[in-house]
Amino acid sequence: MTRRVGDPVTIERERHVALVTLDRGDRLNALSLEAMRALKAAAETLREDAGVRAIVLTGKQTFCAGADLSDPEMREREGLSAVEKRSALRLGPEMCEAWAKLEPITIAAIEGFCIGGGLALAASCDHRVSSNAAHFRLPEVPLGLNMSWRSVPRLVALIGPSRAKELIVLGRKVEAPEALAWGLIDRMSEPGQALETAKQLALEYSRLPPLAVRMAKEAIEVSAHPLAHATSFMDRDQFMLARASADHAEAVAAFLEKRKADFEGD
Repeated sequence: MTRRVGDPVTIERERHVALVTLDRGDRLNALSLEAMRALKAAAETLREDAGVRAIVLTGKQTFCAGADLSDPEMREREGLSAVEKRSALRLGPEMCEAWAKLEPITIAAIEGFCIGGGLALAASCDHRVSSNAAHFRLPEVPLGLNMSWRSVPRLVALIGPSRAKELIVLGRKVEAPEALAWGLIDRMSEPGQALETAKQLALEYSRLPPLAVRMAKEAIEVSAHPLAHATSFMDRDQFMLARASADHAEAVAAFLEKRKADFEGD
């Protein structure tokens, strides 16, 4: 059975495994505000379904190109007051948090690319299964922004501080084989087979005693992220500050004009 929780997001259920699909009808699958609300709603819906033991999250054709900067609703935020902007910026971290808090095992199945907010979302899942042709990138810091959505502690826990600096600070493009070696992804498949590989992993988990799995997952998460909130609770405010900086404006201008940026630290 297929349920639509928001215009671009559907939930399908096969026994104890749920499949959540983001499909915006193009090869970008960027995160519009509508898409983020629907992904958050999907996680909240599944949180109330005690019969679900494993969840696969995927994107149609490609996983996700990050935030949709062309979203008209997102552009309307520019006229808001600082307090209103701060409130509006809750959606991204709340979407990721909703996925991170799910008690069943969650698996992101990644084809194509996984960029920016898409990678923040994938990092909120327990596992990431990727095609060997996929790649990963975080462009925020090179664009004069911070990496937010409380994703930094999750990424550091996955790949360690040194590689996290290459991924987050340098904004390095990481191809799937290197991502597997780093621990950013857990399994790799042939192109077009990431979803099937993720489903097989989900089936393995779904055959285990669900109560024991949920308790074990919670214990592991608490052990892995004991300081996550303390180290990331300010990243929404940091994003507001960085987005208002001259360096961010210069980064965007340089990108559009296809030239090297000249940053002044302002």
